[in-house]
Amino acid sequence: MKRAGAHLGPVRKRKLSDDVIERLEAAIRDGTYPEGSTLPSERELMALFEVGRPSVREALFALQKRGLVQIGAGEKPKVTRPSPRHLLDELGSTARILLDEPSGLDHFEQARLALEIYLVTHACAHAEAVDLARLEAAVAANGEAIGKGEAFITTDVAFHRVLTEMTGNPIFLAMHDAIVEWIIHVRPVRLNTADNNEASHAQHRIILDAIRRRDTLAAIAAMRDHLGDSHARYSHHPAAPPGDAA
Repeated sequence: MKRAGAHLGPVRKRKLSDDVIERLEAAIRDGTYPEGSTLPSERELMALFEVGRPSVREALFALQKRGLVQIGAGEKPKVTRPSPRHLLDELGSTARILLDEPSGLDHFEQARLALEIYLVTHACAHAEAVDLARLEAAVAANGEAIGKGEAFITTDVAFHRVLTEMTGNPIFLAMHDAIVEWIIHVRPVRLNTADNNEASHAQHRIILDAIRRRDTLAAIAAMRDHLGDSHARYSHHPAAPPGDAA
């Protein structure tokens, strides 16, 4: 049973840099320092907040990690706008720790499948002629790269990225890029045979054809098969030479 008042107790003393972070972030958010503008110099910030250089530098580095400022040698900090990709980059070290767990890769593959199922569902409902043309070009480039090692990996990932770009949602795009990068990081080896390249390319073609027909169920099934086969190759051949990325 939770003890009454357990959440009450001594208040920890805040670091001076925490106050500087809070105030600078508030000033950036309210437009005092708009995107593209520069913050005062370190010396000016020290005088403004009446703190030492270590507190100012710690605050600026924290704001840089949040994507709110860009720090250049010998230059005043510049105000920037954080992107979805920046947010996911910050999660990179945590993602790699999770991937090292026994079921880590399986969990990330499930997350990727959920995203890709949404992507083909969206494509079946909303793809326009220009989108289908881009997908066709991506599949064609993938076919031309069969048996060409890294070129096949690049064009394989590019096909899935085009699907993601079709949503017009930068958060989905950042999620796609990050998840693929994290999976490749933990599974840096792949089968690089012409047969496996051919199979992966053929699955891309099946996905494209289902999207052209606006057949959502077929597109979902094809994507499940494609990513499932890819994951099986990673799992069953952990020491394979470089190849498919899927």
